[in-house]
Amino acid sequence: MKVITENRQAKFEYFIDETYTCGIVLEGSEVKSIRSGAINLKDSFCTIYKGEVFLKNAHISVYEKQGAFNSKDAKRDRKLLLRRAEINKLVGKVNEKGYTLVPLLVYFEGSLVKVQIGLCKGKHTFDKKKSIKERDLQRHYERELSEY
Repeated sequence: MKVITENRQAKFEYFIDETYTCGIVLEGSEVKSIRSGAINLKDSFCTIYKGEVFLKNAHISVYEKQGAFNSKDAKRDRKLLLRRAEINKLVGKVNEKGYTLVPLLVYFEGSLVKVQIGLCKGKHTFDKKKSIKERDLQRHYERELSEY
């Protein structure tokens, strides 16, 4: 498993309850662009529309060597491939108050591009402050150990 990009901001903004691994429908030039690392998951999210899951607002840069007649939209909606039972479970959870689907990782599994999405609940500001405090304490302890 070769990780291409990680949505680190999602771990700070949300409590991650469950994770799902799914495939993604891409064009050939988008796969080449992803191989070079030109993907950004910041501000991206997933929606469920007519029983299908779509990745929205993920920026995959246009491959510079592609022909003039291919698509040029870097932020188009991309379909995610999940089993019907998983989609039905997600529909029930997302309709509950406060849950959302957020992409966490994009990675290669063999030659296939996979996306790990998380069923998340938003954090409040006091939760974010607590996580910042814990992170700073962890850094402090690691510094103390390295000096010892």
